[in-house]
Amino acid sequence: MKKVITYGTFDLFHEGHYRLLQRAKELGDYLIVGVTTEEYDQTRGKLNVLDPLLTRVENVKKTGFADEIIIESSPGQKVRDIQRYEVDIFTVGSDWVGAFDYLKDYCQVVYLERTREISSTMLREQRHRILRLGVIGTGRIAGRFMTEARAVSGVNVQGVYNPRWESAQEFSRRWEVNAYRDLEAFFQAVDAVYIASPHGSHYGYAKAALERDRHVLCEKPMVLSRAEGEELAALAKGRGLVLMEAIKTAYCPGFAQLLGIAGSGTIGTVRGVDACFTKLADPGSRELTDLEWGGSFTELGSYVLLPIIKLLGTQWSQLRFDSVKGENGLDLFTRAQFLYPGGMACATCGLGVKSEGKLVISGTTGYIVVEAPWWKTTYFEIHREDPNEVEKFSAHFLGDGLRYELSDFLSTINGSSRSDFKLTRKESVALAGVMEQFLKENRS
Repeated sequence: MKKVITYGTFDLFHEGHYRLLQRAKELGDYLIVGVTTEEYDQTRGKLNVLDPLLTRVENVKKTGFADEIIIESSPGQKVRDIQRYEVDIFTVGSDWVGAFDYLKDYCQVVYLERTREISSTMLREQRHRILRLGVIGTGRIAGRFMTEARAVSGVNVQGVYNPRWESAQEFSRRWEVNAYRDLEAFFQAVDAVYIASPHGSHYGYAKAALERDRHVLCEKPMVLSRAEGEELAALAKGRGLVLMEAIKTAYCPGFAQLLGIAGSGTIGTVRGVDACFTKLADPGSRELTDLEWGGSFTELGSYVLLPIIKLLGTQWSQLRFDSVKGENGLDLFTRAQFLYPGGMACATCGLGVKSEGKLVISGTTGYIVVEAPWWKTTYFEIHREDPNEVEKFSAHFLGDGLRYELSDFLSTINGSSRSDFKLTRKESVALAGVMEQFLKENRS
């Protein structure tokens, strides 16, 4: 008898789950299905699981494909299960290609092609339907987003659009999603869009999506002028749609904890924020060759502006930029200095200059320091006048961090969470205004 084993969360049970179990059963004579616990899913970075374990087990049972159902609750269990049940074949969806190759030492490993389209739910009345998400853009961050999306329950990436058809096709093949040549057909196939196209195209794509009643998660900077930001915010509000700017730091647990502590009075009144983010980019990269939208500030400025606007607000009295530029006129190193009625701030970013990337928040009774990479916020310290008086804090940061923004985006759409306070539309508009001023002063 040939034994087959597969594992999954099976949350919001849908046709894709059904087909995977059906094909897994066809691989052998006896199918064992491992259903993961919520607790284990959380430890391995899967967010937003909605159905309780018993419901997920029952949905698997109702398919009739599983000869035996077990519970997966700990790391390393797969190897133990394969040995214990004398399994011949381990199988899982093709979106995990390569991830379980280590099991080839114990049995045959088969990756089954995933179901690209979720057409219906099965076996039960669905409380939250699967969000059909479309991706606009095929660059590096779009690829990272695809990896992160599979860690968020309740989302199916339906397809990708890029006016460069060859690029869309390549992305489609790599990630096993549909490629769309026609933008209207793309919008018709999705409920929401993630925009990861070049900066200058964000406004046009976001407006088109909102006008077709599609929710929008847009990469930073969302837009490059205050007027564009205000227009999109008003359009989303008027149509009852979710519009979120994808600055991943804003949605990460550690950064939320940091803001809460800084705003609680623990270090007194916040009087200063200094944020720095630099990296050495390839001189031939898009960031350092795109004369219209490239440069360090348009690429990294959103990160260093975020803690300033969150802690000191949007009503600064003065804003000054200083930049070191390359031969092509793009900024390699930029400092934005803010003056507020009761404080000051400095945002520093660089693509051709390397500096110590810290976040320092200065208060009237102490300060908070977050070492690089502070934009992931996994650890920070509170210091006071006495150098021996130090409080230390740590937080989880899973994967590339994009899963947090996607999880909040989905929860807000479903009405189960109002997480837009993490980055409000007003704050996104203010960020756009800063970008607008920078571009006017540095691209003339």
